Amino acid sequence: MSIKNPKVDLYLIDGCGRCKYYATPQCKVHDWRNALIALRSVVLECGLTEELKWSMPVYTVDDRNILMIAAFKDNCVLSFFKGSLLTDPASVLQKPGESSQAGRFFKFTSVEEVLEQDNLIRQYIAEAVAIEKSGAKVEFKKNPEPMPTELEQKLEDDPVFRDAFYRLTPGRQRGYILFFSQPKQSATRMSRIEKCTPRIFEGKGMHDY
Repeated sequence: MSIKNPKVDLYLIDGCGRCKYYATPQCKVHDWRNALIALRSVVLECGLTEELKWSMPVYTVDDRNILMIAAFKDNCVLSFFKGSLLTDPASVLQKPGESSQAGRFFKFTSVEEVLEQDNLIRQYIAEAVAIEKSGAKVEFKKNPEPMPTELEQKLEDDPVFRDAFYRLTPGRQRGYILFFSQPKQSATRMSRIEKCTPRIFEGKGMHDY
């Protein structure tokens, strides 16, 4: 079993800190803590290295990202960075959003579900590790809505943000893309993206309250 990372212990207590509910009872991590702990245990038993990246528990092999665990409003998930390459024999993987091309997640709503799917989880993790070691890459298709370079870079650099963005409805995604594209200055576009990031993590569109 791999060694637990104390930073992930803190995540399980206070949350990720990427929205206004950090370290409050409203934090989604609190709703799914026991299931997240169960997922964490299974992943660590598979020999992956536990890290905290983008304020989330990420699991790696040879410094390469394999998967992460995360909490959302209605469930918690085991999210594979190259999930689209998995064979998914049990048809359990879902896209974070309609436009998602690489990431796929396996969702859970109780500790019992995690325990029941223990062997399947290990099977998927083993395949994900094998895919990463093989050097296989996801072939990305160009987004039909032109994106500002700054947003493309953010989506590439921050997979947690990418999953949250692609969980939005296509209309909400388009609204943000248009808003981020308006300024002429790169610094202003970057500022808009950072200011809107908490809303994106809350699943809100530009004009949602």
